[in-house]
Parts: sequence; C-alpha cells; structure tokens
Amino acid sequence: MPLDDREQRILEEIERQFYEEDPKLAETVRSATLASLSGKHLKWAVAGLVIGVGLMLGFFTRNTLVALLGFGLMVVSVVGIVAVARRRSGVAAGSETGLGAGLRRRWRGR
Repeated sequence: MPLDDREQRILEEIERQFYEEDPKLAETVRSATLASLSGKHLKWAVAGLVIGVGLMLGFFTRNTLVALLGFGLMVVSVVGIVAVARRRSGVAAGSETGLGAGLRRRWRGR
C-alpha cells in the first residue's frame, strides 16, 4: 500500500534527520543488504561447523566433554546455515511446509 503525500513527507523528514545526526551509521545501514549480512552469518556458521568437527574428532577419545561441546557447536552451526539458506530462498520461518507443518495440520484437524 503506497504512502500518501503527508506520510511520504514525514518519512523524508525522518530520513533527512537520520542522515544529519549520524551520517556514518546512515551510510552503513544504506549499504547493508540481506545478501551481505547473510554472507557474514554463513561464513561464521561454516567456521563454527569446521571447528566443531575438529573439536569432536580431536577430543573424542581424550576428553568427552570437549567433544560434546564440539558436537553442540556443530548443531548450532547447522541451524545457522539452514536459517541463512531459508532466508536466501525466501522461505519464511513460520511458513507451513515440511513434516512438522503436516503433523500440526493433522493434529488441528482432530
């Protein structure tokens, strides 16, 4: 739904004030895109996955607690990778797809 003239002027005034008060932050916000942010998150998630695998394999026989922490890091990293992939593909977090959604629909139908 498009903005009317009054709302558009208010929005332009807020934007102008934002650029005047903190031009550095305004430029950062303007240049940040979903792709650049998700790329950074993806790099951290992949790094976490690699480190988790290394910890798990390196400490499996010597220190089980460290190996479990590595496994936990792997799980968190995979969740992050899946979240980035879903955002990039345009699938909403609350969308009704997959096995869980089918089970919820069946449960509601009872």
